[in-house]
Amino acid sequence: MTANKNIEEDKKKESYPTNKTWWKEAIVYQLYPRSFKDSNGDGIGDIKGIIASLDYLQSLGITVIWLNPVFSSPNDDMGYDVSDYRNIMTEMGTMNDFNELLNGLHQRGIKLIADLVLNHTSDEHDWFVQSKSSRNNPYRNYYHWWPAEKGVPPRRYSVFHEEGAWTYDNTTDSYYLHYFSRKQPDLNWENPTVRKEMYEVMKFWLDKGVDGFRLDAFTYISKDNSYPEIPEKYKEDPFSYYSCGPGLHNYLQEMNKEVFSHYDLMTVGEASGITHDQALLFTATERKEIQTLYHFDHANWGRNKNNLYYPDLKNRKLTDLKKIFSLWDAAFENDGWGAVYLTTHDQSRMVSRFGNDTTYRNESSKLLLTFLLSMRGTPYIYQGDEIGMRNIRFEKIGEYKDLHTINYYHYLATTGGDTQAFIEAQKETARDNSRTPFQWSNQKNAGFTNGTPWINVNPDYESINARNAENDPASILHYTRKMIALRKALPVLVYGDFNLLEKESETLFVFTRRLANMQVLVVLNFSDTETAFTLRANDKIVKEIINNYNEQTHFENSRVVLKPWQAILYECITDES
Repeated sequence: MTANKNIEEDKKKESYPTNKTWWKEAIVYQLYPRSFKDSNGDGIGDIKGIIASLDYLQSLGITVIWLNPVFSSPNDDMGYDVSDYRNIMTEMGTMNDFNELLNGLHQRGIKLIADLVLNHTSDEHDWFVQSKSSRNNPYRNYYHWWPAEKGVPPRRYSVFHEEGAWTYDNTTDSYYLHYFSRKQPDLNWENPTVRKEMYEVMKFWLDKGVDGFRLDAFTYISKDNSYPEIPEKYKEDPFSYYSCGPGLHNYLQEMNKEVFSHYDLMTVGEASGITHDQALLFTATERKEIQTLYHFDHANWGRNKNNLYYPDLKNRKLTDLKKIFSLWDAAFENDGWGAVYLTTHDQSRMVSRFGNDTTYRNESSKLLLTFLLSMRGTPYIYQGDEIGMRNIRFEKIGEYKDLHTINYYHYLATTGGDTQAFIEAQKETARDNSRTPFQWSNQKNAGFTNGTPWINVNPDYESINARNAENDPASILHYTRKMIALRKALPVLVYGDFNLLEKESETLFVFTRRLANMQVLVVLNFSDTETAFTLRANDKIVKEIINNYNEQTHFENSRVVLKPWQAILYECITDES
């Protein structure tokens, strides 16, 4: 593997743009605490487990942690059903533990962005308990209610329940709205008091020292409270309708004015239902809303368009993937800022979806990390991807913990659907594939816990684990550290222009990043076969910067043959004459 030996010389060739900011240069590590490290033997990862692993996190070179929810929660949806925004869930520890974690990260130069659930709370939150107790309760208007005497409410679709997003509650003979679980009633953001409550929650955490927020399901917060029928053009994609509520931008601008503008923070929005041509409506500087967002277009690549629970491996065209990334990069070419990721807690494992997780697990994991850390936009690495963790592919519904999978399975079972075909599909698409415990070692339970893990550990932990990776200089882990160091050292990889080459190739993903007089050529072979790449006539290689194979490549007549899943960065000059 060729490392960059002249980073400082390369850096001198570049100049930072005037819009330089720390959050654009951030390298984010998404940490799913329930599955990271258990400190007390109850089988659930916790904050003390993270504290014990701070040196490992620092060793990666990452600069920001995105921490999935640790607020008080009954865990119907693994923490995304919040019962108290100002407290820590029992399984995760205490507020003192959180303070210690935050201080430990800051001492190591790592910032923390908290996962803030905006659209809904738990039905066990005191606001909702009060809201459903009486139609006259002061908290009634904190949520969306439809009185039963008006008849059945207009159809709304739920992420988790096929029968829809309205649930009847006999306490007040009314229906309440929930775009997600029945135990996640949607907040009524049209109520100014609700907005003020949420802004105070944000200030509470920012004043504590949190460095920003990942805004969960933020595009859904605005509703038309007359609840009209969904327009016909949205019937096939109701979540696009949800994402364009009438007050959305007003609320985000108010949020920025009341909270964000008073802190040096990082905001990233989960932009479900948003298209690339809407991106600047949220992130353009003059809009004063949020700084950056991430989309789901590539997350759905290789899935059945009519039912995302199922894969569609025959239509996994690399050209389609390139178009998606190119369109989103172009959206932020002159303003705003994007986020680049390959998996989160909401998708299956990176190497299992985009790479080859068997024969070329090592090589394709390195290639995907090379891609991730070479693209424009803030990169997000999901825990375990730095050691090449892969899908567990559960065989039985009883092994799943995710409400998303469980509810749809039971829907199929009660409607005569093919449950076995669904289980086979979930081996590739289920969210639980990325939620299995982090594989620390080849000891029992992968070193994650001394107790019984809340979800099964992937049996491959005996060979795929962080301890083995540390002891292998050619491991994915060591390569990840080198790529992170490279991105931090070369501004061109952060701020440089993006130019896609080889647009029609179904095996090669090739692009250049250019800033001032520095140009990097990124050549990636997304295939199991050797593939030839030919330089453009006016391009000249200056040197190889990094290579995921442990050997130097050689061009003959401007042509190089790439090995399966080979990834190479070159310094390149282009003759403009």
